[in-house]
Parts: sequence; C-alpha cells; structure tokens
Amino acid sequence: MYACAKFVSTPSLVRAGSRALYRPLSAALGTDARKAETASLLAPQSSVASQQQMAVRAFQTSAVSRDIDTAAKFIGAGAATVGVAGSGAGIGTVFGSLIIGYARNPSLKQQLFSYAILGFALSEAMGLFCLMLRERRGANKNQVTKRCRKERPSCQPVLDNFDQQYSQELGDLWPSARAVLLDPHSWQYGVMLNRFSAVTGITQILQSQGFSTLLPQNSVSPLLCNDFSTISNSKHQAGKDSPFPPDYISKFPPNDFPLQPDSSSHVLPQDLKSEPSLSLPRSTLQCYIHPYPLRFPSQAHRPGQLKQYYLLNAASLLPVLALKVTDGEKVLDLCSAPGGKALAIMQCATPALLCCNEPDPHRRDWLSKTLESFLPPSLTSRVTVSAQDGCSFGQSETGEYDKVLVDAPCSNDRSWLYSSSSQQGEQRLKERARLPALQAQLLRSALTAVRPGGVVVYSTCTLSSSENYAVVDSVLNDCPEAEPEDLWEEIAVPLSKYFTFSHAHPDLDTPQKPSLRPLICSSSSNPRRLGILVVPQPGRTWGPMFLSRIRRRK
Repeated sequence: MYACAKFVSTPSLVRAGSRALYRPLSAALGTDARKAETASLLAPQSSVASQQQMAVRAFQTSAVSRDIDTAAKFIGAGAATVGVAGSGAGIGTVFGSLIIGYARNPSLKQQLFSYAILGFALSEAMGLFCLMLRERRGANKNQVTKRCRKERPSCQPVLDNFDQQYSQELGDLWPSARAVLLDPHSWQYGVMLNRFSAVTGITQILQSQGFSTLLPQNSVSPLLCNDFSTISNSKHQAGKDSPFPPDYISKFPPNDFPLQPDSSSHVLPQDLKSEPSLSLPRSTLQCYIHPYPLRFPSQAHRPGQLKQYYLLNAASLLPVLALKVTDGEKVLDLCSAPGGKALAIMQCATPALLCCNEPDPHRRDWLSKTLESFLPPSLTSRVTVSAQDGCSFGQSETGEYDKVLVDAPCSNDRSWLYSSSSQQGEQRLKERARLPALQAQLLRSALTAVRPGGVVVYSTCTLSSSENYAVVDSVLNDCPEAEPEDLWEEIAVPLSKYFTFSHAHPDLDTPQKPSLRPLICSSSSNPRRLGILVVPQPGRTWGPMFLSRIRRRK
C-alpha cells in the first residue's frame, strides 16, 4: 500500500498530468468543431442547403459552449475518480491494519473486526458521496444551461433590421408583433393529433385542461377505420397510449395546468373558446389550441408505435387548408422538411400520391424520420421522399400534380431574431437579399409541375413583404397562365377570432394601412388576392405566416 501511494504521488506523474492544465481549453477540446463553425460563418453560402443549415444552427450550442461543457465533464469525472480511488485506498488501509493488529494480538480478533467493518463502511460512504456530488453538479449545470438558452437575448443587428423594415410595412401592427417575437415565453403552440393512432386519451387530457379545437371536425373516413387495426395496436387503451401517468387528469384539475403562466400579462380574445366557425368545411384534421402560451409536452419515439400528436405553430396549418387536398389527388410538397405540413396533408385526406421533396441530405433524413414516426407502413406506397432541386423540379415532372405546396425557405423571423451571434445575424441579413430570387424560382417551378386547372399554394414564415407579396406579384407578371385566388373570405374571415391578419400591401396605393381595426372585407381588393399574412399579436401569438393560392388556367 505504501508503495502504491508513492507511485501515485511521483513528481514526474504530477508534472505530466499538470501539463494538460497549462493548455487553454480551446486548444485542448473541440478545436476541430470551432474551426468548422468559423469556416461556416466566413464562407459564402449561396445554395439552398446552406441557407437551411444556417436556420438549423440557431438551435445548437457554439464551439465555446461545447468546450466548457466538455471540460466540466472531464473535471467532474476526474474528481469522482479521485474519490473512488481514495475510497479504495481507505479500504485497503483498513484491511491492512486489521491483519497487522490481529497478528500482534489475536485475542482482540472480534473487536478489531468490528472496527474494520466500520472503516469499510466509512470509506465506501466517502466514495459514494463523491459520485453523488458529481451527478448533482451535472444536473445543476444542465438546468443552468437550459435556463440560459431559454433566456437567450435577441440578435441586435437582426432586430434593428426588423425595426427599420417592418415599422414601414406593418405600421401599427409592428410594435405589438415585436413584443411577441421578443418574448418566447408568450408563444402559443398547437397540438395536431395523428388520425393514424389512438388518441382518445390525449383528447381527454387536452379537453380537461382547457384546449379547444381549431377546426370543425368530420367523422373518420372508412379507409382509416378499415386500416386502424394495422395502424395502431387495438390492445392499447386510452390510458396506456397517453404520455402521462394514469392519474394525470385527476392530479391537475381544469384551469390548473402545471407551468401555466399568469394570464394577466396577455390580452386574450373573449370568444377564443367558442365553437369554430361553420364557414370552414369540416375536416379530419384535428388541432387543439390553448388560450394561454402553454406548450404541451413533446412525445418520445416508441419503437413499433406511432406518435399520437405533433406540436406546431397553428398558423402553419393555414397553407394546408388553402390547398384543399381531397382523396385520390397527386400532391407535391416541394420544400417538405421537417415534414409538419406533409403530416397535416395526410391528416386532411388520403391522396393517391404525396411526394415530399427535400434536396438537403440532413433535412431529408429529418423528414424521413418524421414521416416514419407518424404514418403507418400501409401508406408507404402513397408517400414518397425525393431529393430533386426544387428550382428544376417542374422541368422533370411537368403537369404531373393536382396540388403543389411551396413552403419556401425564407428569413424565418422567429429563428433569425435569436441568431447565436452578431456575425451570424449579419451573415443572414446578407443572404436575405438573395432569397426572393430563389423563392420566385421555386414558385415558377411549382406552376410548371402542376397540371392545367391545378392549384399551387405559396407560403413563408416571415413578415417580409419582399419575400411574400413581391414574389407572388413578380411570378404572376411572368406567368400569364397563373391566376391568384382570394383567400380572405375562405380563410381569414372564418379564423379571424384565432389569428390576426394583415390585409394591406405596403407598396400599393391603398387608402387603408395595416392596423388593429376590425377586419373589413372587400372582394375587389387587389392586395388581398396576392395573399394574406398572419401577424403575431398578444393573446394570438400565431405566425408569422404568409400564404397565397394560385391556380393554373386550363
């Protein structure tokens, strides 16, 4: 034991171990990751895939953060190792002392054995204490990291650009929209149920906690009823399919949902819990919303079972509603990843073919996993994933589809506003000027891919007029066979109690500017034919979402 102690404390080993401490963390850990991130910020990114990758990186940690996290893990592991080693050394010392004492005085065998047991227990307790301390520090570090990410400040260059542009384009709507975008805790989330899975238990929980349906409900189609036995195991009862404990409903009575924020800080519409407007056609698409900014817990993937619901911004369902997909049609989702709108299409109808196109490999894998988690194997022949360039898709499959959805890559306001650094924000603002040209190419390709008489829906999740109205106006001028359709009466009016719509075009001479006044319907308003825009507002934090429907003349 003495020899082991001398070996551990050898000066040469101490000096060798301390050399690692002389090196900076950036040089010791994650150097390759930092170089990769620096290169990605400095290199020009003109392709669609690069633009999409930039949007995804906003949710990842930086190289510096990964260095600190890795160093903290190593330090904790080292401290725990030292503690366990000390515990082992203590046990060895106690056992050695027991042997020596017994050899000197055999008559004290029982007393020495009792002392030895006590020494073993104390040594083991110290080792366990070190391990528990490490686990607790790791848990505290994770909590602090999550809290810091939730309270991450906005990117000032992006915010300044938004203030300059949107104050002119949105007028009175921008100050309140700005407040919503700067307060992620106020964002509302919708819960879209999966009709291919048993959702009775989820529906009961949602209704008991104050959720209400966004759309009028239709009965389940015969195809779904016939295939339900192969889609979801009939042995699973409502309570078993629920992601919550069996006593979850009784544990939290209505209007007492855990983590429910104070409603006094949010202006809520009085009729939010009223029944959906009957002006909308009934649909098998089920989406539940809550008057408070309450996020339903996400559902983990369970092998062999389909997920029961999908969390999303409820405004992202509007392009799917405008598409009006019916059974037996051929549908193209030109920019499909991550797959939320493709899932919504399958909730509305059972098309003969749904082609989900995504050229970026990373996002395409994400799309495939999403479809696999929500759609049964029996629909594999109906839902396909392609990897073509969206700008040239129409040339290879001209007039092949009845309906085409173009959820174009855009300057995602919610994501860009929280860019990880000022450099990333400035890089994104430079790329923003190139987005309208790309979006126009995608829309022209979609008009080529749709058959004469078919419909194309163009949508973005930005408030920028240059990526919304201007793109649609430019394509309409270049494509005489394209005819816009007014969505105001069909979408905006029936859903005006849930969403705030802006119906004025900033570049056209219209006497009415965007404002918070009640909706005024006029079928002769040209700006509304170009599209409608959902603007997030307090109590109605859905959006941003722009959508426009264009029909190709026969």
